[in-house]
This record gives sequence, C-alpha cells and structure tokens, in this order.
Amino acid sequence: MRKANISRKTKETDIQIELNLEGNGISDISTGIGFFDHMLHAFSKHGNFDLTIKAEGDLIVDDHHLIEDIGIVLGQAIAQALGNCAGIARFGEARIPMDEALASVALDIGGRSYLILDAAFAAPKVGEFSTQMVKHFFESIVNNAKINMHASVYGDNDHHKIEALFKGFAYALRRAIVVEGEGIKSTKGVL
Repeated sequence: MRKANISRKTKETDIQIELNLEGNGISDISTGIGFFDHMLHAFSKHGNFDLTIKAEGDLIVDDHHLIEDIGIVLGQAIAQALGNCAGIARFGEARIPMDEALASVALDIGGRSYLILDAAFAAPKVGEFSTQMVKHFFESIVNNAKINMHASVYGDNDHHKIEALFKGFAYALRRAIVVEGEGIKSTKGVL
C-alpha cells in the first residue's frame, strides 16, 4: 500500500498528515479554516485518497503559515507514499468545470518541481481562506513532492474557481500515480 504518515511541528504550526493513495476518498480534516477544510475534503474525495489532517497554527496572525506548512507536509506525504515512483504513469491531466468556472491541470511526477498557475481572484478571501494562498499552497506541494504542474482557471466565482483547481489537482494526480508497469518511466532510468 502506498501510504505516508508525516508530522511537522514549528513555533508557528503543528501538523499531522496521514495519506493513503490507494484509499476510498475518506477524509478527516481539521485545520481551523473552514473553506480550506472543504477544499481538502474535495481533494480527498475526487482523488480517492484517504486523508487525515490534524493541524493547528497561529491563525491569530493570519492563515499563511498554516496553509503553507500543510502544503509542505502534504507534498512530503505524496513523495513518501510514491517511493521511487516505479511503474507509475507519471503524467496526469484533468479539466474540471464547476458552473461558470473551468480549471485545467497537467502534471508530471518527474523529480523536478515547477509551478505555473494562471488564476486571478476578485476577492481577497473566501471565508477565512486568503485567495493569495492558493498559489502558495500549490507551490509548497509541488516543491516537496517534486512535481511539475501547470494549472489555469477562469470564471466569475472565486469559490468555484478554487474548488475546480483542487478537484483538477486530485484527478490529475490520481491519473499520474496509476501503476502501469514495473520500471521508472524515464529515459534516464531515474526520476
């Protein structure tokens, strides 16, 4: 089973994440940021990943440290669960509509991290979640999981756009981690 259990404790945050990439979309998530919890539940459900996140942070300051650190730990958990990535499809993509919004996500689990995100938000927050943290969250994931990801979204409603991005990431990741063979999918022989 491709599973990981990662903890991170700093002076600003305390995070425990359990991830099962071969799950059933069951989640138990508590970050203290309601909209963020909703997005992480959607990621779990649409990726068929079992995900437990227990996180506390200095929300009295703002949501930056907690969202960033959850991205770091989730990225580490993805990398740990995948191990050497032997046999995986490596590439995945998804186009996810949500009412007027449409998100496109393409990714490569190829050992090099890079993020291109084309997204603009009208409001500074959705609930208590800062919209500027969308890019930073995905940067934290891809840097720690060594994923190259290109994503874009358009629409009128920030809630719909962000949710379509999280679901798009889930579907693209699910497709990229499918086991298709035994070897490493690279002409170099390693990722």
